[in-house]
Amino acid sequence: MNLPYDDIAEQQADLMRMLLPHLNETLPDGRFILGVLPPPPPAETVRIVTGSSPQAPAEDLTVWEIPLRSDPDSEDLLGGDEVLGLVRALHTGTQIFSSSRLSTVMGMRLVLVDPTQVAPAPPDETDATTTILRTLVQPWTEDQPDPRLRGYLRRPDRLRLYFDREDDITVVAADVRPAGAVTAVLAALDSLLSEAGQQPDGDPHCSRKLDLTNW
Repeated sequence: MNLPYDDIAEQQADLMRMLLPHLNETLPDGRFILGVLPPPPPAETVRIVTGSSPQAPAEDLTVWEIPLRSDPDSEDLLGGDEVLGLVRALHTGTQIFSSSRLSTVMGMRLVLVDPTQVAPAPPDETDATTTILRTLVQPWTEDQPDPRLRGYLRRPDRLRLYFDREDDITVVAADVRPAGAVTAVLAALDSLLSEAGQQPDGDPHCSRKLDLTNW
């Protein structure tokens, strides 16, 4: 059952918000979540990037493409806890995938995950604590900022941010330096995203990109 892509885009953005508290969490094998990427339409998936550090070369990173629904006939989409459970399980023990499920994207290894073949790691006490505290500090709301953050990717000395707008779910990427004038960039972001930008240099997750690293 195919949902309107607006619903898929909204779920990708919700997953982005729900996974942020786990930005610095160590996965079972010592790796970290380094990115959440919005696959281009009509893919009903989310891509989670993991690696040893943002400084690791692209070939040492893994992009896990996870379907947002384990049952093709269901309207129910996977939530943040379920996606996190799958990512943790994928970093537990040795994982073997057929060559048909392996490829590359942006120089990173891309693995197509079959959720029916992976037993998600259960949430732990820290997860419950995080949920309680986050709910008290930032009560959940379906309203998202405009422009809306759809994903991110951490690389050496830069952060690629993926945005769309309330009236246009076409994704635009913006590269910023975390050590740069981030406050100024964020203040001007709405107008900056209206600029023409450049071709996305082999990044299939956006239609164009902006280089804001010199701000």
